[in-house]
Amino acid sequence: MSIPTAAVPSLAGRLSEVLVLDGGLSNALEDRGNDLSGELWTARLLAEDPDEIVAVHAAYFAAGAQVATAASYQASVPGLVAAGLDRAAAERLVTRSVELARRARDEACVADGPSGSSGDLLVAASVGPYGAVLADGSEYTGRYGLSDAALRDFHAPRLELLAAAGPDLLAVETIPDQQEAEVLVPLLDELGLPAWLSFAVADGRTRAGQPLADAFAVAVGSPAVVAVGVNCSDAGEVPAALRTAYDVTGKPGVAYPNRGESWDSDARSWVGPGSWDIGGIGGVDGWLDAGARLVGGCCRVGPSDIAPLASYVRRRFH
Repeated sequence: MSIPTAAVPSLAGRLSEVLVLDGGLSNALEDRGNDLSGELWTARLLAEDPDEIVAVHAAYFAAGAQVATAASYQASVPGLVAAGLDRAAAERLVTRSVELARRARDEACVADGPSGSSGDLLVAASVGPYGAVLADGSEYTGRYGLSDAALRDFHAPRLELLAAAGPDLLAVETIPDQQEAEVLVPLLDELGLPAWLSFAVADGRTRAGQPLADAFAVAVGSPAVVAVGVNCSDAGEVPAALRTAYDVTGKPGVAYPNRGESWDSDARSWVGPGSWDIGGIGGVDGWLDAGARLVGGCCRVGPSDIAPLASYVRRRFH
């Protein structure tokens, strides 16, 4: 499947400015009283309460985010089929994730008045790693023991479904392992839809332990990957990782760390201290100075955190 490539340079042009991303979807849904304890996580609400997902996207737009990340991180046809859906219903839910984000974007633009334009706000379809579907924390370790062919067989159909739903770009995020990136990047180039590639990192390496320079090198020469960086990692990791990413690829950076807590896969909860201080160590100035042009938050970062980030970016660049 091939998507027209005209969108790629248009997005790349917008990265001459800074775009504000949203924050975590799951925590914002939980803050609204939704139970996400099942293995499908946020994907469950695609079927059971899609209006809740739209409401969270809307809250992030109201906070100043310019990009809504669709609820597709853990949504896959195999995972949904395993939960009891038939294949056709599972495919509809994967595409619905993008449709809901587009609905929230269009409603936000209408609410903005006659001057509002859907072209000012973007929808990114989330492409989570294979490990996210396992619901056992594997996205924070990588090294699944799968062949390249098996990873391609998992990712290719989902990428095609998501691309066909009409997002503006793909958010290939929380990738823990260079091997998985090596599979994904050629698939992205075949689609031709613009994408960012974002690794989960720890101690200056991928979560699977590879040097970041080697991991980011996978994106060199890719016409589809227009930005590279890190997400769902401690904010203190961001500046050094982005400098490495730029040195290796020359591409704009993407940075949306989490609140700094650690994921306990047994308890299925975040543990440890965390804070969201955009002026502190690893704060937004450090991200921007290191080349970030897409900035936001990940797990445990909500609309009330994105609002001051968006305000800061506006003051610095406008």
